[in-house]
Amino acid sequence: MEILKVGTNSKPKAVAGALAAVIEKNGAVEMHAVGAGAVNQAVKAIAIARGFVAPKGIDLISIIAFTTVEINGQEKTAIKFIIKSSN
Repeated sequence: MEILKVGTNSKPKAVAGALAAVIEKNGAVEMHAVGAGAVNQAVKAIAIARGFVAPKGIDLISIIAFTTVEINGQEKTAIKFIIKSSN
């Protein structure tokens, strides 16, 4: 499954476009966000992406969990969003 990394400075509309493209191609995508700002951008991106794919008859399902990622040699706790097409 493709992993998209979302940061505090990520533009939600750009992330949404990438998210929608991967969903249309593969049916599922995983996003990782570390920190409150990044999680906020990820949630906005999911909402925007739903607007992109809904007219095509695709509805999104989100599964949210914790995961551990390595950043600059340090382990950090991240929020993992698994987004799937309900079709």
